[in-house]
Amino acid sequence: MLIRIVRMVFQEAHVTDFRSIFDSSKRQIRAFPGCRHLELLRDPDQPATFVTYSHWDSPEALEQYRRSDLFRTTWAATKPLFAQRATAFSVETVEVVGPSAGG
Repeated sequence: MLIRIVRMVFQEAHVTDFRSIFDSSKRQIRAFPGCRHLELLRDPDQPATFVTYSHWDSPEALEQYRRSDLFRTTWAATKPLFAQRATAFSVETVEVVGPSAGG
């Protein structure tokens, strides 16, 4: 599994516009083949900063999405709203640590 993290800082005047774009595309993104999880996170100290956190079956599944019309149209509508360039990267789980026994 591949985890994709995208940090986006928006112009304050366009936060509502971004939320509308995300609301109209989130179900399609989540239903895209290979997408297993999708979250939208917001920085509590910088309310114009959002992060998408998604799980993909593989790098190839993410790449298929990135080549899709859905991605192209969503990104084309989102990109002009940025206050600064988005940061995107992929990671994979190395280890998950559960709660300790007895404590």
